[in-house]
Amino acid sequence: MNRFLPVAGLFGLVTIAAADKAKDAPMGDALLMPAATLKWADVPGFKGVKLATADGDPAKGASHFYLKFVAGFTAPLHHHSADHSGTVVSGTLVLGVDGKTSKLPPGSFFSFSHAKPHTTACLAGADCVLAMDARDKWDVVPEAADKPTKK
Repeated sequence: MNRFLPVAGLFGLVTIAAADKAKDAPMGDALLMPAATLKWADVPGFKGVKLATADGDPAKGASHFYLKFVAGFTAPLHHHSADHSGTVVSGTLVLGVDGKTSKLPPGSFFSFSHAKPHTTACLAGADCVLAMDARDKWDVVPEAADKPTKK
């Protein structure tokens, strides 16, 4: 489980870059962030995963951020402590929940609550980009392969 701790530090670094950009162009109560201004960074310990923070700080609480999985990426059974939702921006995401897999093409939506265990994959052919909304600080917690899933 300790291998997930460095991820929190990365989230903070990415958030600082996004916050600095927002300060350069004050908009009052609006935050406008063109895709070209996103600052992508590798997520330590997760080969093939990049993150770009849009709003908030995933290491500290509620936030909006993007995840990018390289085509062919797979993650074994895991959960996230924070309730969260996402929209597939590009690529085809494959989520495994309760023994069933679902292919989610661009424009698809998903939502997980109560630390729901799942697997994640990105089909070969195109990287997967996800727009994420996390309701609390973001983490990735591995599930034991033989552990029954929470319901």
